[in-house]
Amino acid sequence: KTRKRMERKPLVIARTGGSEILFGISPCSLALSQSRRDLFRLFLKQSSGSRRFVMSEFVLQATARGVPVHYVNRKQLDVLCRGQVHQGVCLEATPLRFKSLEEAEKPDLRDEESPNRQLIWLVLEQIQDPMNLGALLRSAYFLGVDRVVTSQRNSCPLTPTVSKASSGAMEVLDVYSTDDLQSFLKAKAAEGWEVLGTVSKPEDAENIPVISCSEFRWNKPIIIVIGSEGDGLSLETQLLCHRMLAIPPGRALHPGIESLNVSVATGILLHSICSQKLRHDD
Repeated sequence: KTRKRMERKPLVIARTGGSEILFGISPCSLALSQSRRDLFRLFLKQSSGSRRFVMSEFVLQATARGVPVHYVNRKQLDVLCRGQVHQGVCLEATPLRFKSLEEAEKPDLRDEESPNRQLIWLVLEQIQDPMNLGALLRSAYFLGVDRVVTSQRNSCPLTPTVSKASSGAMEVLDVYSTDDLQSFLKAKAAEGWEVLGTVSKPEDAENIPVISCSEFRWNKPIIIVIGSEGDGLSLETQLLCHRMLAIPPGRALHPGIESLNVSVATGILLHSICSQKLRHDD
């Protein structure tokens, strides 16, 4: 009876100060393979069948990085990541922070023959939902965005939930932040970049030309600015955009379902533009 009571006792882990718990196979594996975080402990659920190979790979990764491995049960993993979908893996590590734009390398736009002339940056204004932010980072990484920049104010930090929603893309993609989005956009426009806003309905644009994303032709470095799901772009940011991009619907829409989820819309816009880069490079 005493042994059974001990087995039921929940795992109590003294967390390292300032650490967080990553969860999920992709975020934990990529965090282990990169040198962007300090890593403290890897927690694995003992598995059989197809998962056994995955877990043995984690042990090899952790051993190579000198990270202690602890085998725990599913309930203990649930406690560690507060009930999120952990897939049998949790990793205690330091958080990832946004990089400042001062840390960014400046691309040289003077070399007109350089293939890097066709640059695309994604700028996020007040994206607060971690699931949306993660999905945005995943699409940006997959489709070849050169840099992601967020506004500091009212934006979601780079949390373990964001990393899981990004399927680990957050672990390999630098994300920059600015405390003065409008000044940043003005500076890039002065350098010759085209600033493209996004709008659900053309009538919502404030006296700024609106074109379909399929009509856009990519011939200079561009910045695509995405606003929050509820409010879209702020008026101050809209007025700094040269043009607005819209996604034409495929049917007459019922009121109330006239727009797309922000991460889905961004994926469509990025694919429409980045596919031109693929054709150009061929």
